[in-house]
Amino acid sequence: MEDICLKIKELRTKKGLTLKDLSYKTELSVSFLSQIERGTTSLAINSLKKIAEAFEVNITYFFETSKKEKYVVRKSDHKPFEIKGLESKYTRLNGEFPSRSLAPFIIKVSPNQKKTKSFNYQGEEFYYVLKGAIVFMVGEDEFLLREGDSIHFPSSLPHYGENLLDQEAILLCCITPVFF
Repeated sequence: MEDICLKIKELRTKKGLTLKDLSYKTELSVSFLSQIERGTTSLAINSLKKIAEAFEVNITYFFETSKKEKYVVRKSDHKPFEIKGLESKYTRLNGEFPSRSLAPFIIKVSPNQKKTKSFNYQGEEFYYVLKGAIVFMVGEDEFLLREGDSIHFPSSLPHYGENLLDQEAILLCCITPVFF
């Protein structure tokens, strides 16, 4: 998170923007943006997406660690992260190169995790259940997936997943477009 905060401040100052300017472009408050730059608050993906759009960069810019292309991701390089408002833990599995359009993850879904909100955006999502079971709502349809099952759908449909069991569920997920 510290690297993301530094990159936001660096981009803002490089472009000659004040916090007020960035606030206007992102519709995020000046105080919230200041807290982000100082690393004193958590940052939701939606807020980071607004910031990326204001700077006219891909959201992946904030997660890049170097300009060198990287095709292999070693287990020792995995850095699980959480998304504000969700109880799951995400681990990025993707390599890094300029034309990347796929975002693969391992998602660990906490036991008894109920719906917090629906999502929809232009793109696709694919999930494969590695462990446990998960209920997906896609549009008006409900699907129970168990270990070894998969689901692939257009993410323009409202969707969410729930883990209704007392054990963690682990999913392999691939989404487009690249958000982070």
